[in-house]
Amino acid sequence: MNESNLILGIDLGTSGVRIAIINSKAELIYFSSSNYLKGLSNSHDWEICCKLLINKIPNEIKIRLIACSIDGTSGTLMGCDYNGKQIGNALPYFKSCLENKAKILKLLGYTEEEFSAHSSVGRAYQLIDRFGDKILLRHQADWVSGWFLNDWTLGEEGNNIRMGWDLTKQAWSNKLENSPWFKCLPSIVPSGTIMGRIASIRAKELGLPNEIQIIAGTTDSNAAVLATDAKSSEGITVLGSTIVLKSFSNTPIKGAGISNHLVGGKWIVGGASNAGCGVLNKFFSSKDLVQLSRQIDPELDSGLNLRPLTCIGERFPINDPYLQPILEPRPISDSLYLHGLLEGLARIEAKGWEKLSKMNSKKPTRIITIGGGSKNPQWRKIRERLIGIPIKTCSKQPAEGIARLALQTIRGKKELS
Repeated sequence: MNESNLILGIDLGTSGVRIAIINSKAELIYFSSSNYLKGLSNSHDWEICCKLLINKIPNEIKIRLIACSIDGTSGTLMGCDYNGKQIGNALPYFKSCLENKAKILKLLGYTEEEFSAHSSVGRAYQLIDRFGDKILLRHQADWVSGWFLNDWTLGEEGNNIRMGWDLTKQAWSNKLENSPWFKCLPSIVPSGTIMGRIASIRAKELGLPNEIQIIAGTTDSNAAVLATDAKSSEGITVLGSTIVLKSFSNTPIKGAGISNHLVGGKWIVGGASNAGCGVLNKFFSSKDLVQLSRQIDPELDSGLNLRPLTCIGERFPINDPYLQPILEPRPISDSLYLHGLLEGLARIEAKGWEKLSKMNSKKPTRIITIGGGSKNPQWRKIRERLIGIPIKTCSKQPAEGIARLALQTIRGKKELS
């Protein structure tokens, strides 16, 4: 790799797609974003946004690209045919598919804990039930990586943990072998592996060099972690549509609602709440959030005790698919209501860090925050008051983090054997 080479990172989030291009020193030189037209469940939007953003990249930048990596929302699952053509809508990560729970427990012999940990299995069951078992089941980042390769054979390990991939054993859960969708699953490769070169048909369509290597990515929250430059002693909170807590660990840890990922040779452990900025957007516009936040004194308590879940069910720090949101009483004052919602979210985060610190045997010396919610200074002060740990805001984007993963791979040439 020489100094003129550039790396492309693509972040597929809940609301849209963001791309970042970095140079050989991991410096950001280009960034762009586009919201989905119809929402996360419309997989055609993933393709449309990628085309739109890549086609807008100046040609003098495009011709220097040598690698690309993609991250996506963990657990968002879709069905496609063997040529990658989308079949129906994707099922977003927040769709629990609890109506199939009893059938899956009986069919696979799953325990309640296994069903909770492998939440994509419920979505897989629903897709197979709707479209039959002669399809491929692919998570968001895996489908887009396959689109670049024009080959949907492979899947990245971290994006398939919720389907039952075991990182420590490097194998699918043995209970899945008896499932009607086992043959629909991808061949798994480690995060950071070179999957292959971009397909010539895709390179021509997007105006990209034929030599671009497609690198197996990771989940969107892990990409955010990679963007923060966090130290091993620090924790990371991603304030996006949901609240995601992450920290580094020497080994994986076990527990309800806990995820373990191996990215760039390091274990990243954490948990994700169903609460987050998504609930704020249900009640307030972006402009209102800014104006109302300015009216809040973050050192005072709102007097409200809200549990701001967007829907029934929680993953972390409480693992309860039937946990109810508490969004009332709503006071006359919108700023007071927002104050209460922000405190409710901060209490969820505080309990999350308490649980994660206990299980990981270490409390973060500092929390680095990334994501849209990190820009709110009043929320940051509320969080510091309730969590009791210093907080630093990171302005970088997950797209930069996933580009850094590809850069690390190209430097080390981690080929797929």
